[in-house]
Amino acid sequence: MRTAVVTVVHGRHDHLARQLAGLARQTRPADDHVVVAMGDDGVRAVVGGRARVVDLPAGPRLPLAAARNAGAAAALAAGADHLVFLDVDCIPAPELVARYSAVAQDGVLDSGPVSYLPPADDYDLDGLAALADPHPARPAPRDGEVLPAEDHRLFWSLSFALTAATWTRLGGFCEAYAGYGGEDTDFAETAHAAGVGLRWVGGAAAFHQHHPVSRPPVEHLDDVLVNGRVFADRWGWWPMQGWLEAFAERGLVRRSGEGWVAA
Repeated sequence: MRTAVVTVVHGRHDHLARQLAGLARQTRPADDHVVVAMGDDGVRAVVGGRARVVDLPAGPRLPLAAARNAGAAAALAAGADHLVFLDVDCIPAPELVARYSAVAQDGVLDSGPVSYLPPADDYDLDGLAALADPHPARPAPRDGEVLPAEDHRLFWSLSFALTAATWTRLGGFCEAYAGYGGEDTDFAETAHAAGVGLRWVGGAAAFHQHHPVSRPPVEHLDDVLVNGRVFADRWGWWPMQGWLEAFAERGLVRRSGEGWVAA
């Protein structure tokens, strides 16, 4: 099986460099690594010869869905049978590619555990596991254990894998989404509707590098509303309810009928 890693990037060059270092330490190296640069001319200088770069124009709302699709298309055109999507903030544990590859099968989405790292100027790749803070809302199966998921809404796009056949069956990410939020929940809902299961893969660990965030993400309020409406029109319910309710508490949004609008 030929496995390709796909990463989409806009900025975060230090994070990308550490991800590349983590991929260089894999016990089972990826056969291909496609980095999609969303309006970012500096990516090639970071990547050097360690990955292939695909350029994608980007406006104020980053085309995250379109970028993942472009990366997958490039990987499949080069003969990939298996796709691993890794967020630019994630450093893979040495066994990540091997674990994903070992359990790969058609008809499922596989997600490995992602743990959060504390703020730091740099990270010692040998000491990441000791620093990691597992996400409390998602399973963390033991190394070698694979657990079926009961709720597709827990899917996240930070780290996941699927076969080329499953990717083709799902049709990729819906490109009606741009900017922050919604496209990964839509992808999971598409999988659920198609009967494609979700599994948690122990040992396919990734470590999410720290970066500043807003809670709630007020700088992404417009994106949340636009993408939330796209999702609601497609699936009949609004995602990102926690953020919307936090915005409402601050008087930034209000309910309108069955949806949400800016206040």
